[in-house]
Amino acid sequence: MSVPASAPTWHHRFLLCDPHKILFSLSSYLACVITLGIAFAAELPRPWWAILTVYVTAQPMSGALRPKVSYRLIGIVLGAIVSILLVPNLQNSPELLVLSLAAWTGFCIYLAVSDRTPRAFLFQMAGFSAAVISFPYLDDPDVIFTTTISRVEEMTVAIVAVTVVHSIMRPWNVREIIQERARSFLRDAMDWADGALDAQHKNLSSSRRQRIAADVTELGIVAIHLPYDMPGLTKTRALVYALQRRLASLIPLASAVAHRLDLLSGKEPEDKDLVALIEEARTWLQESDRQMTEENADKLIARARSLARKSSARSDWSALIAASLAERLAEFIETVRDAEALVMALDGMPPRMSMENGIEKPQPLTQDRALAVLAGAAMAAAIVIYCLIWILLAWPAGSATAAFAALVTCSFAAQEDPAPAIRRYLLATLATFPIAAIYMFVVLPCVDGYAMLSLALAPALIGIGYIQADPARSAIALPMFSCLIVGLGFVDSFQPDFASFVNTGIAQVMGIVVTIAVTRLFRSVGAEWTARRMVRRQWSELEALANARSEPDFGSWTARALDHTGQIAARIAVTGEGDEAHAADGLSDIRIGRNILHLRRAAAFAHGRIERSIDALLAEVAHLFRRRRVDGDMAPPRDSFWSALDSAIAAIQTMEDNSIRHQALLAAVGIRCNLIPLTPITERVIAA
Repeated sequence: MSVPASAPTWHHRFLLCDPHKILFSLSSYLACVITLGIAFAAELPRPWWAILTVYVTAQPMSGALRPKVSYRLIGIVLGAIVSILLVPNLQNSPELLVLSLAAWTGFCIYLAVSDRTPRAFLFQMAGFSAAVISFPYLDDPDVIFTTTISRVEEMTVAIVAVTVVHSIMRPWNVREIIQERARSFLRDAMDWADGALDAQHKNLSSSRRQRIAADVTELGIVAIHLPYDMPGLTKTRALVYALQRRLASLIPLASAVAHRLDLLSGKEPEDKDLVALIEEARTWLQESDRQMTEENADKLIARARSLARKSSARSDWSALIAASLAERLAEFIETVRDAEALVMALDGMPPRMSMENGIEKPQPLTQDRALAVLAGAAMAAAIVIYCLIWILLAWPAGSATAAFAALVTCSFAAQEDPAPAIRRYLLATLATFPIAAIYMFVVLPCVDGYAMLSLALAPALIGIGYIQADPARSAIALPMFSCLIVGLGFVDSFQPDFASFVNTGIAQVMGIVVTIAVTRLFRSVGAEWTARRMVRRQWSELEALANARSEPDFGSWTARALDHTGQIAARIAVTGEGDEAHAADGLSDIRIGRNILHLRRAAAFAHGRIERSIDALLAEVAHLFRRRRVDGDMAPPRDSFWSALDSAIAAIQTMEDNSIRHQALLAAVGIRCNLIPLTPITERVIAA
């Protein structure tokens, strides 16, 4: 019987395997074999710990691996020093020793969760290494020094081996990944903008906007690793950070275009020039040959800004909304054009624009101190509970349980509710036990020598390594490696002990089970709680922005706000549609923030009545977000906001500088539109 075309045969499926993932898995396997050989030759006491470190360290991107190496090594040394200082000196006070280890580990996790750069691996490894080095030897502190040296040697050999092998074989590099993600983001943003300009407003769902916000946040984090993976460090940094600024601006600009059209009730504008501009912009966005459209983009930008100035000279609200739409469309097209040029510059083509001053500085990442405190406190409490269970049960394998629990807890410390992920970790561990048993009692008894052992391990390690290279399944790879490698317990001579194998397996499972119980007790706050808290924090930042007097930096503030919005979007994505967090549109807050910055810049050039009117309007905005922050809901502006808005618009229209007047007027209109997004446009004339 012939095989249907829709059901590929096994060799077709093999040929469809991703070559990058295969190369990544082979690189990790080669590093594992080298590490195992060095561990055997150097007679290190626990080679299994060394090869497990290989797969804990391995990352699907070579560029993401190298900057973490020094941090991991420093963290291991710090953890070792803490173990040597604490265990011998506090051996006669086990309660104080456990509390000290818990406090150190919790503090390290707090620092790791607070820091979203590769430096976080230093703190994570410092806490984790201290726990796994100390726990197995609390009953025998006399050997803690030699044991610590052995653990440091094993982990160092593993980290150096995997770094060298991945750097040479380069299964992935961050440059290609960031280029692909940047192109993907540009395609999504342009598709979204095309939907915004469509008469039916297609593809404008909140989930789509949240996904785009989360994508650009992830892109910014990946970009941190890019300079480590490319030659020409200074130039690369400038290009990456310039690209980050453009990508960060695309979301609020594209959402502003969609929002202004929504305020026009989805109807075709009466202005024929605006209708023609929108149609030509849609054609430009759909153009496949992007390199040939720069001249057309310049013409569209000039036309849009000319139309914006013409419409802003009128006094009715519809004309002002149309002016705001045209101006934001011009900014969006300009930003897309520059972002495309920067993506091509990463391929080696010279950029077609100059780098802004200060662009070499990385964009700031927001820090969630509350989540970091919660994670650190939960880690410390978990350590104490692990040790209590170990002591009360007088279980010989309790130290291993505590070590495995520390590993699992550290791995998921940054999540609001790690319990679901840890349950998947447990299932992956249970599924791997039969494989480990087959190796222990069927395969390894037939193996003789290092070479045959390496060949025998190849199918399992390469297969799991391929899973690790797949982002959708990488979370289950670590428990599979842990169960297999720890269960086999590689030493200098093979000892197939069934009781030891079962006891080690139970220790792993118990460590995970206890971790789930502790996590459910201390960490299950839920994404909804975190999203609502982060929304209120964003309102607090808008209040501070409206009250600030310093010179505004649009790029840095937008990047920071968008990073914050991306984190909120990731939480909202897993909450119910009826949750209150959905009502707080993070993109609307970004648009309001940018409008506040435009008004603050205008106030710096104004004086007298104009300055007082702008300050009064910003004071009303600050009062509004203070109310929202305190009450925790989407409170509407108070009545005095409207008089302050009318006064500010009337005053702004008397400014002499045409450029500043134009931007300030559109900013005041934008604040009005974003604070009451669902109110139909009311035609009224604003007093001059």
